[in-house]
Amino acid sequence: MTQAKKQMHLNLFVLNTGHHEASWRHPETKPECITNIHYYTKLAQIAERAKLDSLFIADALVLTPAVQHKILGGLEPLTMLSALAMGTERIGLIGTVSTTYSEPFNVARMFASLDHISGGRTGWNSVTSVGDATALNFGLDAHPEHGDRYERAKEYLDVMKGLWDGWDDDAIVADKQSGIYTDYETKIRALNHKGKHYSVSGPLNIGRSPQGYPVLVQAGSSDAGKELAAETAEVVFTAQDTLEHGKQFYTDLKQRMAKYGRRPDELKILPGFSPIIGATEAEAREKEAQLNELTSPAFGLIRLSNAMEIDLAAFPLDDPFPLEHLPSIEQVKGQKARFQMYVDMVRKEHLTIRQLMLRTASARGHYTMVGTPLQIADEMEAWIGQEAADGFNVMPPYFPGGLEDFTSLVVPELQRRGLFRTEYTGRTLREHYGLQRPAVKIPQPI
Repeated sequence: MTQAKKQMHLNLFVLNTGHHEASWRHPETKPECITNIHYYTKLAQIAERAKLDSLFIADALVLTPAVQHKILGGLEPLTMLSALAMGTERIGLIGTVSTTYSEPFNVARMFASLDHISGGRTGWNSVTSVGDATALNFGLDAHPEHGDRYERAKEYLDVMKGLWDGWDDDAIVADKQSGIYTDYETKIRALNHKGKHYSVSGPLNIGRSPQGYPVLVQAGSSDAGKELAAETAEVVFTAQDTLEHGKQFYTDLKQRMAKYGRRPDELKILPGFSPIIGATEAEAREKEAQLNELTSPAFGLIRLSNAMEIDLAAFPLDDPFPLEHLPSIEQVKGQKARFQMYVDMVRKEHLTIRQLMLRTASARGHYTMVGTPLQIADEMEAWIGQEAADGFNVMPPYFPGGLEDFTSLVVPELQRRGLFRTEYTGRTLREHYGLQRPAVKIPQPI
């Protein structure tokens, strides 16, 4: 009897005109549509027709001068996902909200609302944000330190769960005869949280949502990020640039879960994956070359300077990368894991600044593959089979063409191999990912 293959999960990472930094200059993209909800609805519907688990919207809370060379910013995620919920029926909807620059009561209420609106299809990607420029938009002089951000994020998550658990599933009685709308005395509870960072009374002024609470997604790959994910996350988006790095991350994170009493299957790991697809390998290489020819060195310098926390404009583009001038990993205030990935790339491949710019132009360090649909499917199957991933955070290089290539050419091949669904079997995002609906937990007095 043949053993059934492990089914992969596929999430579409929606980012304006695509993930290659020059996608907005591609002849097939429409940068004028980045605030047009009909454009995003079309992308969501393409993904839904292919039976993808979910789509994901990232977010940033600052505008930098790099907008001179690349599309930055756009529609606020939860507003956008509320509209997409009306244009789709089954695909999951994951939005990003920062734990550093928002308040948990408002965010818990917004996600509960979106879960009701979508019929139980929401996920929350919690991030701690990056950069002093972001802090200046919120009355702070500097971005909080890495450890402080994750300490705050853990308490924030505890408050969010407590608020979502404030209503029992059957709290709404709606008895017209007796005039009782809710069982307020026994089915609705205040949170009364008083912690180091937050003081929140509660309860929420909206009932428990279809999923109980959204699927909890995280994207941190630093040690602190992995520890928080092992304790609390249900889906992790991560940047891993090789299969071996993916296997190391997967094993490390899954092993950390035991100390929190969690099983490995309670967390799905989805590395970023940016496929550039052609009918032949040569055609795929031509597509990659076309995109790379459109890249702007001015933008690449800004992007890498921000990631490496040093002004690279002071160094020649074609000289060896100035590793000796970089801060130590302990001094990095932004994305430590991304910083370390770039350092490792430079050391392993002996890259210049220009070469690192091109090496990371397609997906900012996420795994990029150029090839035919069969080659792409082979690689994806290898990651799943060798326990480097539970699925992928798919990052097409440009929209809609790169997405259409993936859904029409690669997804059918994955389905033929028995690696991906041919129809949805559930209606909620939790059902798509095979995750349990959380039972109500009554907060204990502090």
